[in-house]
Amino acid sequence: MSLRTQILDDIKTAMKQRNQLRADTLRFLQAAVKNREIELRPNEIKDEDILSVIKKLVKQRKESIEQFEKAGRNDLVEKEKSELAIYEGFLPKAMDRADVEKVVAAVIADLKATTIKDMGSVMKEITARTAGAADNKVVSEIVRSKLQ
Repeated sequence: MSLRTQILDDIKTAMKQRNQLRADTLRFLQAAVKNREIELRPNEIKDEDILSVIKKLVKQRKESIEQFEKAGRNDLVEKEKSELAIYEGFLPKAMDRADVEKVVAAVIADLKATTIKDMGSVMKEITARTAGAADNKVVSEIVRSKLQ
């Protein structure tokens, strides 16, 4: 089942269960996916594109939570955390740090990278191999430490 179909099915389920927050959050996701689809025309949208949209929304929610906590708006923090949990349900299981380190070591060996100047090509290859399951911030930290 494609991610797009899964999102539509989840919207229907949320509506039947009268779960307003989940239904609204998934509708917002559906609209973001539709906007991305329009940007990609005439090409068809793929699951990887939908995952990138979801990751973008997750990042936005995390930033919003941080800002609302600074402002003392706990009501909005809870709402954002609920939406974040819904979005994260569509993401693949994240790799732990040990697995990421193994992939980084393998990529550095394969590309024969030795300096920090090689970081761009290493990061690109790691992103391709992990299919987005690794947190780029963690990957960046590990690559920096290995290439220095």
